[in-house]
Amino acid sequence: MVLQVQTSTYEAKTQEIAKQLLAATQENRSFFGALRDQMRWDDKLLAWAMSNPGLRVQLFRFIDTLPALRSKPEIAAHLQEYLADESVELPTALKGMLGFANPDSMPGQVAATTVSTGVETLAHKYISGENIKQALKTIERLRKEKMAFTVDLLGEAVITEAEAQSYLERYLDLMQQLVEASKSWTPVGLIDEADGQSLPKVQVSVKLTAFYSQFDPLDAKGSEERVSDRIRTLLRRAKELGASVHFDIEQYAYKDLTFSILKKLLIEEEFRSRTDLGVTIQAYLRDSEQDTQNLINWAKQRGYPLTIRLVKGAYWDQETIKAEQKHWQQPVYNDKAATDANFERITELLLENHQYVYAAIGSHNVRSQAHAIATAQSLNVPRRCFEMQVLYGMGDKLAKALVDKGYRVRVYCPYGELLPGMAYLIRRLLENTANSSFLRQNMENRPVEELLAPPVVGQVDNQTTRQAENPSSFVGAPDTDYAEEEQRNEANLALQNVRQQLGRTYLPLINGEYVQTQQVVDSVNPSNFSEVVGKIGLLSVEQAEQAMQAAKAAFPAWRKTPVKERAGILRKAADLMEQRRAELSVWIVLEVGKPVREADGEVSEAIDFCRYYASEMERLDQGFNYDVAGETNRYIYQPRGIAVVISPWNFPLAIATGMTVAALVTGNCTLLKPAETSSVIAAKLTEVLVDAGFPKGVFQYVPGKGSQVGAYLVNHAYTHVIAFTGSQEVGCRIYADAAILKPGQKHMKRVIAEMGGKNAIIVDESADLDSAVVGVVQSAFGYSGQKCSACSRVIVLEPVYDTFVQRFVEATKSLNIGETELPSTQVGPVIDANARDRIREYIEKGKAEAKVALEMPAPDNGYFIGPVIFKDVPANGVIAQEEIFGPVVAVIKVKNFKEALEVANGTNYALTGGLYSRTPSHIEKAQDEFEVGNLYINRNITGAIVARQPFGGFKLSGVGSKAGGPDYLLQFTEPRTVTENIQRQGFAPIEGAE
Repeated sequence: MVLQVQTSTYEAKTQEIAKQLLAATQENRSFFGALRDQMRWDDKLLAWAMSNPGLRVQLFRFIDTLPALRSKPEIAAHLQEYLADESVELPTALKGMLGFANPDSMPGQVAATTVSTGVETLAHKYISGENIKQALKTIERLRKEKMAFTVDLLGEAVITEAEAQSYLERYLDLMQQLVEASKSWTPVGLIDEADGQSLPKVQVSVKLTAFYSQFDPLDAKGSEERVSDRIRTLLRRAKELGASVHFDIEQYAYKDLTFSILKKLLIEEEFRSRTDLGVTIQAYLRDSEQDTQNLINWAKQRGYPLTIRLVKGAYWDQETIKAEQKHWQQPVYNDKAATDANFERITELLLENHQYVYAAIGSHNVRSQAHAIATAQSLNVPRRCFEMQVLYGMGDKLAKALVDKGYRVRVYCPYGELLPGMAYLIRRLLENTANSSFLRQNMENRPVEELLAPPVVGQVDNQTTRQAENPSSFVGAPDTDYAEEEQRNEANLALQNVRQQLGRTYLPLINGEYVQTQQVVDSVNPSNFSEVVGKIGLLSVEQAEQAMQAAKAAFPAWRKTPVKERAGILRKAADLMEQRRAELSVWIVLEVGKPVREADGEVSEAIDFCRYYASEMERLDQGFNYDVAGETNRYIYQPRGIAVVISPWNFPLAIATGMTVAALVTGNCTLLKPAETSSVIAAKLTEVLVDAGFPKGVFQYVPGKGSQVGAYLVNHAYTHVIAFTGSQEVGCRIYADAAILKPGQKHMKRVIAEMGGKNAIIVDESADLDSAVVGVVQSAFGYSGQKCSACSRVIVLEPVYDTFVQRFVEATKSLNIGETELPSTQVGPVIDANARDRIREYIEKGKAEAKVALEMPAPDNGYFIGPVIFKDVPANGVIAQEEIFGPVVAVIKVKNFKEALEVANGTNYALTGGLYSRTPSHIEKAQDEFEVGNLYINRNITGAIVARQPFGGFKLSGVGSKAGGPDYLLQFTEPRTVTENIQRQGFAPIEGAE
């Protein structure tokens, strides 16, 4: 392995300064020694977390849950549940404390009080105050220690527009109070002035995403407009007060848009000359050095310097997990040393350009700070042009040592209630207890040479996500990352290109030829029903018979086609879809009214079906050997014959593709009859499958009236398999029809039917309500509630019911309703006039049996229905029992978790369900007793991913195995056993014999 050692012209001076700083920070260091009785409980918790990985995970999960718990028995019960996990090795002190049998007992209450007090004390280590009075007290203490500050409001993860407006107002009020208080502060020369210039005493740190609840790179223009207005208000008030404003960066997805907005804003004439503003760079991002250079170039153009705060980054786990789940390249360095090396490179870049940008070096790593000082000294950087920064409660001794050496130190001070602050606390605890943390290594008395050594970067840092070792095995297709401007531009270009093709005619494909039809119908854009997306030639029954005959003729050759060849055609189809991804997404957006990001996800799913079923068929083709001496026994699969696929309009590409290619790769000749309202997309799928190489008659595209052509194909004697996704009514009719033996039919038909759901999400009293509200909104109103998996019931426990309903309503109000081609749209139209009218009827039924919590208006140029939320819905009410298939949600109040499960299971359906809970016993009980095919815990319930979350339910939600799972292809095959006696006159070949 090749190693790269970070060397620098400033190395000798870095080592000299670092040793001085380290010596100052290591005085009286006793934190990580043996636990002593006089240690405070918060210290003990941290020390235990560092010494036991299992305890660390469970303890942090408990801490995350703690603010939601309302009584000492609840706290005691959760403490027991989390720390009783088998992964946890309990310290003796905790074992003794957890020995209570009953959470209501006195020992249980003592344990709850002790631990919750310890956690609260721990939180106050990192959070400067729960209110402005406490924060001011902290700030005044810091100033006495000659340290400057920046204040950050906790709880910035806004999910409603009311919260975004409140966030702005709270900052305006915060600045006012800080500036008022500052008038009585004694001047501190080290931090209030530099090089003869006065510096603002007050600084606040803000995040752009908190100024608009729907902040989204996909809607870059809309996000910029909404955020910029609020930022201007903030900056104008800051100028009036003489306060400084710094802009933080959070998740990688928002970075480029944040920089883009700030660059435009801060070059406006009104703000151009402001030098009391700043932005943040995260060194753990691979593109951070280039971002820094871009900011420096922009600052040169601007003509006035601003501050760049350089930090390592606080969302490493989140970024790596998201990239892996999305199959995207890792945006962060995987190796801590690579981040440290990058931090030093950027430090030098900033200080070498000190006339254009001011540097704020944010780190608790003695070497990182020493390197910055060494660089600044070597370059004679003026004191105004750089400062050192630490987080409140971390690096206190380092901060004091830096002050003692005469450097300006600013402390990042989060303040606010502990409940919204818990996420911040967990990030700090993760940082403090990570093996690679400098603070932890310093506490562990690592050798000085090891602590201060230059970063050594190995070749283990892998930029891409982990890929399957076998090139033929399945790896999911990555969704489009709309945070990248190039991808957004490609999507816009595809929209323009598709718009030029609207109104064309699409004909059935029979035996490799497109055939004329007597009947042609329009497929319209549900966002604008005056716009014809395409004209569809509808098959007659006579033509359906021709298609059947062609399939029968093609079957003998297709069944004998080697599986490797069939799988190869599927992979070619996947590649073609990938090439046409942006275009296919647009057809979905325009023909069925699906928002852009969801349409793109559907294309990924279609690609995944092709590649996954190709791999699965190759696995099945190997069969199974059950040989014994003198006899071979082979278990093999053969195709059934002719498959009729009847696909729905709500996943017009993904589900049509999945059912079709499953039938084809298993060796069946296949006829695809799509829903009328999504026949253009099915025609586009047909183009892909033809181009991929399916022979004539093997695949045929047969759009037609369901009541005529669909019924004819279902009842045909040649049909062996019917794969259907749609309504329960139609599915049951197909199931019944398929059971009737037709003249000349010599087989039983196999029916695979997915027939919808009445899906519930349970929200218990321990749930993270921020996550629960966001997850329910996505699950209920994504694609206007027109997914089989959509949430249409929310079952909420009484203690959090009112709070949940209020936030759910506000979050829903904040959604943008409109044409789905607009990137700002989250809620589009329903599919057609029939659906719109049926949903309106259900809304009227709901008004007769429950209270309307929200009924949003909607545009009238398309088939729009605004989201509707009913509260206090009876569990047996019509809107709580019948599938509505629209943006209508019933919220049901229950007294306890047992009742919640009973209500959740009290319908005829069993498709998907969800649970938001941080109570381990509730999670375990839901896993055992929640009657659904797909259960999602602490996340939204839509968007099943092929192979990862095979999709399908039971009861009246459907029949057949789960799509995208290891059993699905078996339904399209007939298993056979072939046994051969290989003895001849008492002689049999013996494997391995010489």
